Amino acid sequence: MILLHLFLVAITISTSFTIEVNPKIFINNAECLVDLSTQLVKGECRLSLENNDDKPVNSVLYAFEPSIKSHISYISAHQVFESNRLSLNVKPVTLSGHEDKQFYQIDFNVSRPLRSKGRAPLVVEYVLINALYPHPEEITQKDRQLMMFYGNAYLYSPYKSLKSSVKFQTGTRRVEDYTNISPVSFLSSGDVVYGPFGSLEPFAYSQISLHYDNNTPFLKATKLTRSIELSHWGNVAVTDVIDLVHHGAKLKGSFSRYDYQRETNSGISSVKSFKMYLPASATSVYYRDVIGNISTSNQRTLLDSVELDIRPRFPLFGGWKTHYTIGYNVPAYEYLYNNGEDYFLKMRLIDHLYDNMIIEDVTVRIILPEGSVDLDLKTTHPIVRLPDGLHYTYLDTIGRPIIKLQMSNVVESHISDFELKYKFPKAFMFHEPLIVIVAIYILFLTVIIWVRLDFSIAKDGHSETRQRISGITSAIIHHFERRASIYSSWDEALNKLKHSKDIGTYNTASKQIQTDYKNESTSINELATKLKTESIELSDKLNEVQKAEKNLKELFGQTQSLYTDKLITGKVGRNQFVELDSGLKRKKDECQEKINQLLKSLN
Repeated sequence: MILLHLFLVAITISTSFTIEVNPKIFINNAECLVDLSTQLVKGECRLSLENNDDKPVNSVLYAFEPSIKSHISYISAHQVFESNRLSLNVKPVTLSGHEDKQFYQIDFNVSRPLRSKGRAPLVVEYVLINALYPHPEEITQKDRQLMMFYGNAYLYSPYKSLKSSVKFQTGTRRVEDYTNISPVSFLSSGDVVYGPFGSLEPFAYSQISLHYDNNTPFLKATKLTRSIELSHWGNVAVTDVIDLVHHGAKLKGSFSRYDYQRETNSGISSVKSFKMYLPASATSVYYRDVIGNISTSNQRTLLDSVELDIRPRFPLFGGWKTHYTIGYNVPAYEYLYNNGEDYFLKMRLIDHLYDNMIIEDVTVRIILPEGSVDLDLKTTHPIVRLPDGLHYTYLDTIGRPIIKLQMSNVVESHISDFELKYKFPKAFMFHEPLIVIVAIYILFLTVIIWVRLDFSIAKDGHSETRQRISGITSAIIHHFERRASIYSSWDEALNKLKHSKDIGTYNTASKQIQTDYKNESTSINELATKLKTESIELSDKLNEVQKAEKNLKELFGQTQSLYTDKLITGKVGRNQFVELDSGLKRKKDECQEKINQLLKSLN
């Protein structure tokens, strides 16, 4: 953090301009308002400038005293003409002989310079950080928090002023003490007004101090690491990792949860919760710390934003810290534009973390899709751009480009959009899908090759025997299934004989059935001989199947004799025939079931 601050100072000095003060410019009237009601010191000075020079002036200087120089976070200037606000360019400069002070050059609009012998209004706004000091530095849980501010009773300017006043707005009526410099007024609202003063020389200074009650949240983000990951498939993922500290008066003594919940005045300076504002299209918002997800926070969708009420696991007292992560997604079409292979991304560099926020160190990582080239970044406020890098995640090959940025002493006024232009070849849209397809293809091809290769050094006799036996038994079962279909054909022929009484047709069909049966039996007997040489146990089981099958054939022979010798010739009555036929059918079914069970034992 110290190295970054020194680096930024070096950049500021190197880019500053050395100029001189124009002695013919003076301030006709100045009214300054300094807001001390929060942890930020917010100043606004309304100046009426007059130019006594013979030529118009295009710029003027605004100065800060040495004691304020290190606290300046933000400064802006504008003019108001007929209710129209005209923003002006502000840049840091150095003044020879006054290196201990901080100067800013304010450039007027080209069409509206400060004319010769003319007057022009000017409004300067600035924000100071870490300019309030807890006094006392430690308080108990029930004490109020008092702050001390050291400032200037006069308008600090490189120009002579004819009339000026400075109003300090404390936001409370509990003002313990303030410096008494005539003329000074203490208002009933708690505000302190110094002036109006008459003619003041340049760089007029008289130190004043204000000691007052300030129990507003004194939260400071010591570090913010923000990642913006862009996907051309329609999503932008944003992740903020935040280190937060309460930099007000430190808690003295132990913390009592019982007193904190029972007494309304207990822990009045602590922070129970604060609000963060996200883009209106933010979805899938999560808030977690090192323990896990924090479910005590609430989310509310507003018209122009998403309000996230963040409630840490414990209230934050002076000196207490917390670390948490917030993430969300936004649709890419709201921030990303393209024309062919040219892309343009415009979105916030940082979000509103909490009211009157202070961020000491900000690191922003913008992660672009793989294959992005020709990166061109523009920002509103000065930043430090670190060397670009690469980020690798799922299915990446050459890496995703990362733009790394750093800022320091950031406040709400620094919240602005960045603009990023880059090129992205359309062919890279199919880069990752093709990787998935090729990977799956290689996986299946590897499996196919693997199962078909034999990596054994010597032949496995047992494995070969098992394979031969498996082939024989499969062939035997196949022939038994075909013989079962022959029996089905025999049944059909007998049923036709029962209805048609045509013995000639039946004899023709019976001859074909007997021929097919003989062929299948021959094949089974040949396979049985082979099986006997391989496995005696399975050969014995096959013999049992053959015996059962022989019984089945005898039953079919008895059925045939019943039909041809008794039914057709009329030697048996109807009732007797039905009884004999049903008995034979039941025995055939039992025998067939036994054969099926024995065949299963062959596998």
